[in-house]
Amino acid sequence: MRSSRPKVLHKLGGLTLLEHVLRSADLLTPLTVSVVVGHRAEQVKATLSARSTVAFVFQLEQLGTGHALLQAEALLRGHRGTLVVLSGDVPLVKAETLQRLVTRHEKCKAAISVLTATVSRPYGYGRIIRQNGNLSRVVEERDATEQQRKIKEINCGIYALDLAPLFKTLREIPAGGPNGEIYLPGLVSIYRRRHLPVETTHVECSDNIMGINSQTELAEVKRMVRQTKNEELMAAGVTIEDPATTYIDVDVSVGADTVIHPGVVLEGQTKIGARCEVQTGVRIVDSCISDDVLINNHCVIQSATIEQGARIGPFAHLRPESRIGEAARVGNFVEIKKSSLGMGSKVNHLTYLGDSTIGKDVNIGAGTITCNYDGSEKHPTAIGDRVFIGSGTELIAPVTLGDDAYIAAGSCISGDVPSGSLAVARGRQVNKEGWAIQRKGKRG
Repeated sequence: MRSSRPKVLHKLGGLTLLEHVLRSADLLTPLTVSVVVGHRAEQVKATLSARSTVAFVFQLEQLGTGHALLQAEALLRGHRGTLVVLSGDVPLVKAETLQRLVTRHEKCKAAISVLTATVSRPYGYGRIIRQNGNLSRVVEERDATEQQRKIKEINCGIYALDLAPLFKTLREIPAGGPNGEIYLPGLVSIYRRRHLPVETTHVECSDNIMGINSQTELAEVKRMVRQTKNEELMAAGVTIEDPATTYIDVDVSVGADTVIHPGVVLEGQTKIGARCEVQTGVRIVDSCISDDVLINNHCVIQSATIEQGARIGPFAHLRPESRIGEAARVGNFVEIKKSSLGMGSKVNHLTYLGDSTIGKDVNIGAGTITCNYDGSEKHPTAIGDRVFIGSGTELIAPVTLGDDAYIAAGSCISGDVPSGSLAVARGRQVNKEGWAIQRKGKRG
């Protein structure tokens, strides 16, 4: 990948490649799940910290897939049944495919079952060698003859294994390659010699087993995932005007009759209700949007909540822990951070609201600023219901404005304002007649 980030931690549709694989594995309801880690192991483990039931196995040297599995022997010792081995860089593998593999494996009482696929470009994959229609062995690309390289059926690198003979047989696989690596497909030849059942399950759609080994391949799979997600949403009644420029993560949900314009990015756990409109250039991350909301062009919304019928933007920025109430309005070049805006309230122009609680039916004039940071700590601003704040106002927190208060334009408010009061906090205007003319005269 030419990246300092472990390959399995690259993102695809909002999830790491490894998380995609683990989600498919979850649907098999396995008794245990183990992840073999090596390169940047601590980073991989930290990313999966929410998965408390996952066990980690450390592979000090990367000496092949068979060697990796041997590291898990201590965890699996004493278990019986079927072990499914997956690759962390095959994110599109489907649970149904894995279930078919396991079902056939157990029905045939096989020692090993190999998932195979037929691809047009088999370069780099192990080839499936059959004898009388049965799997005889797997030949790696570097060891294959010219004739064997023409074979289009490949080993997907996904296996179902009977645990009983597994670890003893793994030690018998001869090391190969310049580094003395041990590869899992070596089990096939050994089991065949011992007349133990060896089976295959064929995948019809080879895209599902596509491994990712480069940024180019990652980009290709991302395109496939986006297309699938967009098609799912459109089938459920969402209008996506240009799917090619619409990027929606796999965990995002969108209600019917919502319209999504070109150039929209919806990320993480975002939930959007019905009959919304999301216009061009909007990015929404981990946010909850209720029904009938309009998001105008070029807004950024992060970890925020927007209630029914609200209007946002254009060019608004809602930062984490912001809550916009029902039918509220947030307009041009407004930034809101860790604040709540009550039902029907309006903040339409060029305003910053931070660490604030704002009641219902409040009007906040253009250029209003909550001065919430004193250089070391953040302080709250509380604004009651039906407050009117004139343009160009500074609210120096901590400060409270009571219900129905009125703040004159251009004021710098540093103290609380009682309910129903008018606050004027600005210097008296002084006009010096003829001053400008005299100044120009002195310049000559």
